[in-house]
Amino acid sequence: MIRIFIADDHAVVREGLKQIISEVSDMHVAGEADNGTSVLTAMAAGSYDVLILDITMPGPNILDLLKQLARQKPRLSILVLSIHPEEQYAVRVLRAGASGYLTKESAPEELVNAIRKVSGGGKYVSAALAERLLFVLGTDLAQLPHDYLSDREFQSFCMIASGKSIKDIARELNLSEKTISTYRSRVLQKMNMKNNAEITHYAFKYGLVD
Repeated sequence: MIRIFIADDHAVVREGLKQIISEVSDMHVAGEADNGTSVLTAMAAGSYDVLILDITMPGPNILDLLKQLARQKPRLSILVLSIHPEEQYAVRVLRAGASGYLTKESAPEELVNAIRKVSGGGKYVSAALAERLLFVLGTDLAQLPHDYLSDREFQSFCMIASGKSIKDIARELNLSEKTISTYRSRVLQKMNMKNNAEITHYAFKYGLVD
């Protein structure tokens, strides 16, 4: 029996996932949470085979959360579920420790296939993305300007694009305002941009923010 933990801040999504999984004889939803902090607590207290993790939840940033889980539960298979297109986030979350990446538009049978694949120790992405991952993960080639950003720079970039202030970002990431300002400067330099408006325009163009 594959023991599954569902983490999503929308109750409707959790119920939908549980309904799909309930129809599969060798899978069982053994727990659920609606924020990243609760996920860390639950993983420390229990034993699960697969964690289905929403990419945007209250609590730690997804990349920080994945890295903490990798240290805390190195054998846990994590399937990231997202509304964002694969090509925008999959490479980064796989590098951070995820076992697979699936969009919320995927069919129920694809979800079941993904759970089986990662629970067996494999990696799951769509066939359309697999070829690119061979190059990006294998040779570390970047395809778009934001691929050159470090994880912290990318986090700051997305939060700036969402309209958050330097002060707000510093508080959420538990870093100093000076450090966030430095990240912003690096983002502008690496992406050849001049201001926050250009950051926001780019982020919406490529579907990096809602």
